This record gives sequence, C-alpha cells and structure tokens, in this order.
Amino acid sequence: MRTVLRAAMRGRLGRLASIGLAVGLGVAFLTGTLALGDTLRANFDDLFTQAYGRTDVVVRSATTLDTDVEAAQGLVPVSLAEQLRALDGVRIVEPQIEGFGQLTGADGEKLGGQGPPTLAGSWVDDPELSPWRLVEGRAPEGSEEVVINRGAAEDGSLDVGDVTTVATPEPVTVTVVGIATFGTADGIGPTTWTAFTFAGAERHVTGRPGQASSLLVAGDDGVDAAALRAEIAARLPAGVEAVTGGELVADANQTINEDFLGFLRGFLTAFAAVALLVATFSIHNTFAIVVAQRTRETALLRAVGASRRQVLGSVLAEGALVGVAASAAGVLAGIGLAGLLKGLFDAFGFALPAGGLTLGRALLLAPVVGVGVTLVAGLTPALRASRVAPLEAMRAAATDGGRASRARLAAGAVLAAGGVALAVTGAGSHSLALAGLGALALTVGTVVLGPGAVPPVAGALGRALGRLRGVTGALAARNTVRSPRRTAGTASALLVGVGVVTIFTVVAGSLRASIDDRVGEVVSADLLISGSGFGGGGLSPGLAAAVDRVPQVDAAVGVATGPVSIEGRTSQASVADPADLAAHVTVDVGDRFAVSDTVADDRGWAVGQTVAVTFPDGATETLTIGAVYEPADPIVNGYLVPRQVWDRHSVQTVDNQVLIRLADGVSVEDGQRAVEAAAAAFAPPDVQTRAEFVEDVTANVNAMLGLVYALLALAIVIALMGIANTLSLSIHERVRELGLLRAVGQTRRQLRSMVRWESVVIAVLGTAGGVALGLFLGWALIGAASASGTVRFAAPVGLLVPVAVVGALAGVLAAVRPARRAARLQVLDAVAAT
Repeated sequence: MRTVLRAAMRGRLGRLASIGLAVGLGVAFLTGTLALGDTLRANFDDLFTQAYGRTDVVVRSATTLDTDVEAAQGLVPVSLAEQLRALDGVRIVEPQIEGFGQLTGADGEKLGGQGPPTLAGSWVDDPELSPWRLVEGRAPEGSEEVVINRGAAEDGSLDVGDVTTVATPEPVTVTVVGIATFGTADGIGPTTWTAFTFAGAERHVTGRPGQASSLLVAGDDGVDAAALRAEIAARLPAGVEAVTGGELVADANQTINEDFLGFLRGFLTAFAAVALLVATFSIHNTFAIVVAQRTRETALLRAVGASRRQVLGSVLAEGALVGVAASAAGVLAGIGLAGLLKGLFDAFGFALPAGGLTLGRALLLAPVVGVGVTLVAGLTPALRASRVAPLEAMRAAATDGGRASRARLAAGAVLAAGGVALAVTGAGSHSLALAGLGALALTVGTVVLGPGAVPPVAGALGRALGRLRGVTGALAARNTVRSPRRTAGTASALLVGVGVVTIFTVVAGSLRASIDDRVGEVVSADLLISGSGFGGGGLSPGLAAAVDRVPQVDAAVGVATGPVSIEGRTSQASVADPADLAAHVTVDVGDRFAVSDTVADDRGWAVGQTVAVTFPDGATETLTIGAVYEPADPIVNGYLVPRQVWDRHSVQTVDNQVLIRLADGVSVEDGQRAVEAAAAAFAPPDVQTRAEFVEDVTANVNAMLGLVYALLALAIVIALMGIANTLSLSIHERVRELGLLRAVGQTRRQLRSMVRWESVVIAVLGTAGGVALGLFLGWALIGAASASGTVRFAAPVGLLVPVAVVGALAGVLAAVRPARRAARLQVLDAVAAT
C-alpha cells in the first residue's frame, strides 16, 4: 500500500497541490496571528522592563481607577522624597510627573492621532531610574524647554532648537532642547513623549505644586528590592503604597494582556478560525471529488486483496502528508504575514509597537491545527472510499454525486429552526450568549441543508440563465444540480466568508445610523469641537470659556470624561456644568450628580439616594442622585459629575468636546469662522458641524470595517479557490461529456462561457446565502448586545450591494483557469476518454 500511495500521490500532484494551498493559506493566517500576538506581548514586556525594571522601588498612590478607556491614579507628596532619602540603603529618590500632553508638529498638525497615548511629564536624569537616553541636544533647564522622543521628532519634522506647542491641555509654547530614545527604540511604540523639567511639569501638566505622580527609588548596590520596599512601605502615610520595579512590570503586563492584547489576540484568532473553517469546506469538497473519481481504482485495490482499513489508512495518510507539507509552507508564509498584519493595523490607524518576532506558540500550534484540519476534512471521504465494493471496478465511471439523505435534511431543518428560535430569543431578551448559540446552530443547519436547497434555487437560476444566455446558460445551471452535495459544499465556503463580512457590515452600519440618530435626538448644539487625543480627550477647559466670549456664540460648554469608582464599580463618567449642558444636550439635571435610566435600573437606584464616589485622587465623596436622564451618547454616558465636584479631585482635567450654540441670526458658516479664530490659540482643534461630528465619531468604525474586510479577504480567496478546484476536477470527470458537446457543435467560446456561468451560479448561491444569513444574524446580535436599545438595526444597502456583486463576479474570476482548460480539450481525445 505504501507503493500504491506514493504512485497515487505522484499522479495527482496538481489536485493535491490545490488542497495544500487551501491548508497553507489557513495555516499562514493562524501562524501570523499567533506570532503577532506573542510578539506584541514580548515587545510590551520589553518596554515595561526598560521603563521600570532597573527601578528598585516605586512609591505611588494606592488608588488606581482603570476602565476600558483610560486609567487614572492620584498624586503623592513630593515631601516624602526627603524622608525616603534619609533611609539606610537608599541611594537616590527622584519625583516623577506623568500626564497628558499633545505635541504639535512643524506643520501645525497634532502628533499621535486617534490611537496611541500622547504623554507629557518630567525629565529624570538618573540613568538607573529612567529608560530615556539623550541622543541629541541636552536636558531641559527652563520650564518652557522640553525633550521629545525621536519618533515624535521624526513624525513632526522637529529638530533641536525648534519652537512648537504642547497642549497639556492648555497650550504651552516650548523650545525643543533635546531628543531622546527609549532605550534604543525611538519611543514607547507609537506613543509621543514630551519631557519638561520637574518644575515645568508641575506648572504645565498637573498644576499641583508639591505633588508628583510617583517617586522613583534606587537602592545602594546589593540592596534587596523586596526588603527595601517593605522598609519604605512601613513609613508611608495612608493612601500611598510602595511596589518593586518587578511588581510594576508584572502589573503593567497583566493589564495590557487582559485588556488590549487579550482583545487583539481574540480578534485575530477569530479571523484565523474563519479562514480555517472556509479552508475545511474547500478541502473536504476536493477530497470528496478526488475519492469519487478514484472509485474504480479503489475497487481494483479491494479486488486484489486490500482491506477496508488499508484503503482508509491510505487516504488518510495522503491527507496527512498533504497537511504536513502545506502546514510547513504555511508556517513559513505566516512569519512574513505577521509583519504584513502589523503593517495593516498601522495603515488603518491602529499603530502597534515594533520588535522582533516571537514564534514559540506559532511554530507548535499552527502545524498541529493545519494537519488536524486536513485530516478532519478528509475523514468522511476516506470512510466513503473504504466502503467501495470490488464490483465497483466494473463500472465505467463514478462521481461523488447524489442528493442529501432524508436524515441529513431533517437534521439540518431541526438545527436551522432551533438556531432561528435561539437567535430571536437572544435578541428579545438581550442575551448575547443565546444569540451566539443560535448563530452557530443556524450556520451549521444552513450548511447541512445546503444540498436540499441547491435543486430549487439552481433551477430558478437556470431558467433565468436560459432566457439570458440560451442553451449555454441552461446547461451551466443544470450542471450544478447534478451533484447537489458537491455544489452545496463548494458554495458553503463562500457562504461562511460572505456571511461574516455581512455581519460586520450590518453592525458597522447600525452603529453609524444609531450615532446619527442619537446626535440628532440629543444634541441641539450648532457646532462641536472634539479632541483628537487618546480616549478622545485633548482640549483645554479654557477653550470653552474662550469660545463662550465670541460675539457670534450664545453659549459654549466643555465636556470631559474620567474614571470614577461608584459603590465598588469603576466606570467612565462624563464631567460638565449640568445647568450649562442642558442648553446643548437633552439632559436636564439641574446642577446635581445624575445617572442615566439604564444605570439606575441596573443598580436599583432612584432620585434622592446617596452613593459613595471615589475619585482619581483617592478621595471619596457621598453624592446624592439629583436626577435620572435618558442616555445621551455619544456626548454624555451613564454618569454625569458636576465639574465643580470633579475639579476638586482630578489630577489633570482634559475636555473631550466643546458644545457650541450660536447666537440668533448667525449662520453656521459665519459662526464656524468666528469660533475657529477664537480656538486658534489652543493648538487649533477642528470646529465641526453636527454632520461633520457624526462623520468623525464614526471614523473609527469605518477604519475597523476596512480592517475587517482586509482580514476576511483571505477567507474569500480560499473560498474562490474551492470553486476553481471543484470546476477543475469536474472538468476532469466530464471529459467525455464535454467532448460530445464539442462534437455536436458547441464552440470553444460557448464551452468557456458554460463553465464560467457554472461558477457564477455556485458563487451566487454562496453569496446570496451569506448575505441573507449575515443580515439575520447581524439583526439578532445587535438586538442581543444593545440592552439599552441605543443601537438600532440598519441594513446598509449601499455597502451590502457591492458585497453581493463582488461575490457573484468573483465566480467569473474563479472560473478563468478551469474554463481555459476545458476549451483546450481535443474533441476526439475527449470522446474516446473512459
């Protein structure tokens, strides 16, 4: 059997290569995603180790408020530094300030964009306490002198001696006196860093003299960091803690892994799973056709004594060898793909830190998955081959055709019906788990039911094609019905890929429509100014006051956000002067602390109830709920804290938006020009109309959708390869039939057209099914995820029509090679084929 296996594989290298290509692409994507995730984790670990690893002890506030949007920590007294310097074993103590600061480039544009943090703080000279190294110029000496990281200098075309602006968030005119690297890197990934003197950072960043973000402590040579930490901790006041540099690195890594990297790895792995699932359909279909076409060969082996076990083992061994070779090639391709994926994220505005590749998990897991997928996909065809009886050797030909069994159709109907019921229930009860389970059941049920749907749907397409393309079109449609299982299996790969694309398109379109609705409903402001920094912040609180003084403006109010802990739960709160806010947003709460009705219902709160609110500085106040309002996203979230309360406890107040109502009789164009002139002194932000604001808010949704399309393109390519493989193998199977068609007068052009239309029918089946499935599941998932009803379902026809058209036209592309091969058949040779 080993000799037979080798001979069989040599004779079918082309067909096996098509299987291997599908496996290799799936494995390459999995390898790339695993390698990128592990590389980013290692890179962040290196960054944090460089930042804190050589610091023995860090003294900081014991209060840390961390949300998905941002983390905030209180300040510590600088006076503690003198007490710590007096301790035995302490060599040096340096206070450090860290906060928000957005640097402006030489062209006047803000650096950093929407993605990475834009930081400012104090310069630390001691090389053991700071990872920053001067590579040009000198350290800052005056309070308006700064050192910037080399990456920011290059992005902003800034050099030593240049004068620019740093928004902290108040605009500060500074002189660049030095350029630094983070170790040997140009910065902390794509983050920008601006370093003042400590006095300059006190003045411009925190505005809190005598307080620091942390105290960095280096011990004498040979001092144990843990012992030093314990000694320091015993002398600290309440609300202040000491941690070792190693503990700080571990905490930072845990936070980044649980939040950003955990999401990113899950996001990428989901797309790798889709690619592998699509590849599984293509592999299974190709194996099924190949095994069916070898029926006579298999029967002859059985006739000369081969057992069922030997036949089964031979087919599975063939699949395993293909899987091993393809997985090896896929791993090599995946290493390059990891770099391309990072570049893809950078291109869509989601910049990631750079560094060498980490391949441990990718090299171990991806090949195992690749071989496993190949064996699973080939198992059913292998079992079918092992059941071939010796008498089959007497038949002239065989195919994998046949209609689905009644049991299969019944099982598919039950799964599909159950999936629909679960999805509808999940949407109605806002249960994402139920909706997700329903989506899985419905998808599986649709695939299982596929062979039953092929005859009626393809028949209808055949009638339409018959009228459009005559006999050629009718023959193309009938060819797809000859083997419903094969056609359904081929179309299913495209159905899954297009279905996932449609779900994301529907979700993105619904988010955009809902944001548009919400802005129209809750925002009465004529103009808005939005920050462009990390988390959406970056505006000076003084900007709203300056705009409010413009004659063309009736009223202006700034809105900030920040983390608070309320009754033990950390959340992002909105901050504004509530009475002023009511003039711009449909939130009427007087001048009191307030919560949205969604929060009130969730936590069982009512007007007049008191709650304990902990702020970033560690202080806790008992506030009374003065009002309950309808959610006003994207301006006001679930909690609204009066600015006068917030300002008592915030480390650095940074506004997210300024809402502007124009005076009576002032046009939007005139008002916009007047506001832009007033805002010019504040590192000029963009002044937007409501329509422009909606477009800006949805820009990240658009970027994410573009990234999704790019990632899912691989799955679509694999699906189209499956169509091409099916057609190529089908042509091999139908050589005599095609020869007879040529013999009775069919031209080569008609033959190519028939094969192309056959491909189009399969592509239309998969695309139409995918769009329909994606629309329904998108509706269900939106309903399940939007418990407050703030996101409404909206089918973006303008985006879905191109998806459907491209999916159908891709069938033409998939048929190019098979059609040419069919047209090259010699008539006499084809007629004589057996």
